[in-house]
Amino acid sequence: MLCFISCIFSLLLDPITMASRAGPRAEGTDGSDFQHRERVASHYQMSVSLKSEIRKLNIVHLLIWVLMAAQVIASQLSLVSHKVVASPYQWEYPYLLSIIPTAFSFLALPRNNISHLVISMISAGLFCVAPLIYGSMEMFPVAQQLYRHGKAYRFIFGFSAVSVMYLVIVIAVQVHAWQIYYSKKLLDQWFTTTQDKKKK
Repeated sequence: MLCFISCIFSLLLDPITMASRAGPRAEGTDGSDFQHRERVASHYQMSVSLKSEIRKLNIVHLLIWVLMAAQVIASQLSLVSHKVVASPYQWEYPYLLSIIPTAFSFLALPRNNISHLVISMISAGLFCVAPLIYGSMEMFPVAQQLYRHGKAYRFIFGFSAVSVMYLVIVIAVQVHAWQIYYSKKLLDQWFTTTQDKKKK
């Protein structure tokens, strides 16, 4: 009888001794690296969020670019009367190159390509922001005349061309400013992740 009871106790205690028995543990699973894991997860979530915002801004810019390209093409090929759609201002032609930074931005996002994102940011200043600044100065005398005398000589579907294009400039400036801002933050995230990998 005593032998039977001792056998039962040994069976009950054996899983406990087995669980508490020291043995090889997979590296990185003891919980000591939880701070590193949280940091990696935070970087990943921030990167995904920033990429999403940049994609949205890129799409908005593409819409603006398509409308301006349509105006230039319609004017150059005389597809529509200039009374309906006015001929483009000079600043609109260099602004068509703003498709370059957006293309590099789209290429950079899927594989976290740092060089493409840097090119996108630099070219955004040259091909996006600079033409918009020049455009605001180019159209200022016309806008001043419209404000003082209420006279407009160029129209886009019945609306004053200078008013429409200033509205485009205001929207485009905000889009490109946020593009550059989010791209800079995303670049910082990628650099931090790269440095963490090198430290391992």
